[in-house]
Amino acid sequence: MNFLMALIINGPIKSFCYRRLQYLSNKFQMHVLLNEMKELAAQKKVPHRDFYNIRKVDTHIHASSCMNQKHLLRFIKRAMKKHLDEIVHVEKGKEQTLKEVFETMNLTAYDLSVDTLDVHADRNTFHRFDKFNAKYNPIGESILREIFIKTDNRVSGKYFAHIIKEVMADLEESKYQNAELRLSIYGRSRDEWDKLARWAVSHRVHSNNVRWLVQVPRLFDIYRTKKQLANFQEMLENIFLPLYEATIHPAQHPELHLFLEHVDGFDSVDDESKPEHHIFNLDSPLPGNWVEEDNPPYSYYLYYMYANMTVLNHLRRKRGFHTFVLRPHCGEAGPIHHLVSGFMVSENISHGLLLRKVSRDGVSGGAGGVVGPPLPCCAPQAPVLQYLYYLAQIGIAMSPLSNNSLFLSYHRNPLPEYLSRGLMVSLSTDDPLQFHFTKEPLMEEYSIATQVWKLSSCDMCELARNSVLMSGFSHKVRPIPSFP
Repeated sequence: MNFLMALIINGPIKSFCYRRLQYLSNKFQMHVLLNEMKELAAQKKVPHRDFYNIRKVDTHIHASSCMNQKHLLRFIKRAMKKHLDEIVHVEKGKEQTLKEVFETMNLTAYDLSVDTLDVHADRNTFHRFDKFNAKYNPIGESILREIFIKTDNRVSGKYFAHIIKEVMADLEESKYQNAELRLSIYGRSRDEWDKLARWAVSHRVHSNNVRWLVQVPRLFDIYRTKKQLANFQEMLENIFLPLYEATIHPAQHPELHLFLEHVDGFDSVDDESKPEHHIFNLDSPLPGNWVEEDNPPYSYYLYYMYANMTVLNHLRRKRGFHTFVLRPHCGEAGPIHHLVSGFMVSENISHGLLLRKVSRDGVSGGAGGVVGPPLPCCAPQAPVLQYLYYLAQIGIAMSPLSNNSLFLSYHRNPLPEYLSRGLMVSLSTDDPLQFHFTKEPLMEEYSIATQVWKLSSCDMCELARNSVLMSGFSHKVRPIPSFP
C-alpha cells in the first residue's frame, strides 16, 4: 500500500497516466465519428436481439430496498387487510399484533400513501448519510422496518421473504433482467449465518434471476460501545467461523451449505465520508488487541475480510465448492486510499466516484514539464488510479441516480468518461426504494443515462455486457436446482 501511495503521487507517472487517459478518450471519439453508423447497421442485422432482450444484471442492489416505494406501500396495505391479528412484534415483553402496531401510530390502511411512507431520498439527504439511512424506516418508524424488511424478527422474516419473492417474480417476468441482492451479516453473534440461511431455505427465496452477496456493515464501534463485542477478532470469528464449519462439515449445516451455493461474495458497506482516526500500518493492533471503541479504518476492514476470504476460498476449492469474491463499496466518498485498498484486494467495486476529475482539470507534469493546469488538492492521484483500474479491468458498478441524491449531481457523474476510456463500468440501481419510481428500476437507470448522456444503443449494450461479466452469474444462465 505504501508503494502504491508513493506511485500515485509521482509527478512523471501522473503526467504519463493523464496523457494515456486523454489518448483513450480521443481514440474513442475518433472511433465514434468513423464507425457509429457501421455499428448501428451491424446491430440491425442481428436477428431477434435488441437492447430489451439482452441480459442485464443489476450488479449493486440492496435486498432491503430492492422494491420501489409503491410496491412496498401496496404490500403493507395488503398485510394490514389480511394479517391484522397476527403477532408481529414484542414491545417491553408484551406481544403486539399488526393492528395494535398501527393503532399506536394512529394510522389505518386508508391513511397510508407514498407521501406518508416517506422513504424516498430528497434534497435533504445530499451529503447527509444519516438522513438517508433514516429513509429505510417507513413512516419514520424503525418498528416497521423491523417487521417488513428484516430477516430476523417475530414473524421469522415472512413479510420480507414474500416481498422479495414478488420482486423475483417481476425479474422472471421481464426474463432478461437479473440482480445480485445484498443481505447483511453484522458479526455480532455466531448464529447469524444459520438464521439467515434458515430464512432463505424455509421461505424458498430462490430465483434463477437472482444471486446473493453478503454485506458486512463497518459498525464495530457501535457494537463495542454497547459491549456486544469484546474486540475486533470476535467480530471476524462471528463472520467467518460458521463458513469454515459449513465448508468442513456441510452435513451438520445443511441449510447454510445450500444457501452458500447461491452466494457470490462479500461487500463492505457504510458511510465512507466518516473521519478515520487511525492509519492501517505495521503499528496497528491485531484484531484480538483492537479493544478501543473507535472504528478500525476502511483498509483494516478490507484487509482482514480479504485475508480470511482467501484462506476460506482455498479450503472451499479443495472441497470442490465454489469460492467467493470481494466487491466492496469503494470510492463513493472519503479519502483516496480507499481506492488504493480496493485496487489491491477487490474483484469489483461499487461507485468509484473518486477516480474522476482528470479530463476537466488536467494534471501537473513531472520532469517532462506541465501538461495542463494542476489537479485540485482533493484528487491529485486520480489519473494514476484511474489508469490502474483501466489496466486491471476492475469492475465498477455505478449508480448515478443514487449518487445524485447523496454525493454528486447527475451531470457531474464520471460514468460516460469512464466508459469512453474503456474502464469496466456497469449501471446499477443501489436502492430502488429510495431512488426509483417504476416497476423496472434497472431499465429506469438505463433510460435516464441514455437520455442525459446521449448514449448510443451500442453504448447501452456494452454497459449491459459489462454487468454480465462483472456478475457472479455463469456465462450461460442455466437452471439451478431450487431449495428442497
